[in-house]
Amino acid sequence: MPLEPIDLLHLGSERVIGVYLVETPEGPALFDCGPATCFDRLREAVDLQEVRHLLLSHIHLDHAGAAGHVVAANPQIRVHVSEVGAPHVVDPSRLVASARRLYGDELDRLYGEPQPVPQENVQVIWDVAAGLKSFATPGHASHHASYLLDDGALLAGDATGVRILPGEHVVPHAPPPEIDLEAWERTFDDILRHQPEELALIHFGVVSGVEEVAEHVQRTRDYLAAWAERVRGGMGEDEFVAAARADLEASEGEGAGAYLRAAPFNQSYLGLERYWRKKRERDAEATAST
Repeated sequence: MPLEPIDLLHLGSERVIGVYLVETPEGPALFDCGPATCFDRLREAVDLQEVRHLLLSHIHLDHAGAAGHVVAANPQIRVHVSEVGAPHVVDPSRLVASARRLYGDELDRLYGEPQPVPQENVQVIWDVAAGLKSFATPGHASHHASYLLDDGALLAGDATGVRILPGEHVVPHAPPPEIDLEAWERTFDDILRHQPEELALIHFGVVSGVEEVAEHVQRTRDYLAAWAERVRGGMGEDEFVAAARADLEASEGEGAGAYLRAAPFNQSYLGLERYWRKKRERDAEATAST
């Protein structure tokens, strides 16, 4: 089947959150499922009774918040998730508490309430999931994973950033608390080593062509380095957001809105500021112990 995103029309907006229905050696699979607030739309767009697997890139609520709802609709579905993420789909309470610190009172409106996934439905990812090659792609989140289809398409999740196709701008969404710049650099290398012919982005669309994929990954890498250097150099939140927004609007103009809904820039500031602060603390502790 052609690789096309299913638009979940998050909060009534187009091209913010998409998921993918794909064929695997072990039957039809859904790549990510979106938040609980989009479950009714997902159920309208996909016959969940035909789905055999749910392949989760990671457990953030915009990607996996409806996982329990999906399994409740079809208890035969196997949920593939990283070892670190697995306990949080079985019991999402800590995940919700962490997300609420970031989103506050907006959390319920944005993403709704996840339901637990029964333990017996959870399959921890190793090298293969539903017959597909799967591998760790940390950086955006420590538990992020991607999947490679037999035709060379990579189900990339957030590992290669946010790009609202057909737009050209790419932003490396970097929310707290798990941003890891060194791990993300290794992820970019790992992805390119697999030479994917397509990238399936949850936010939003498909990048097609080996050269186009490589260019997209390089732009994500370059912009992540630019953002990281801005924060490391002492840029404050308001200045960071203004600079990122100016870059976006110069590239996308009226198309900037979907980017801002999918990947709010203040979250990336908070994630990168935390990353550098924790790194300085670790470096200071290491110096003190020598």
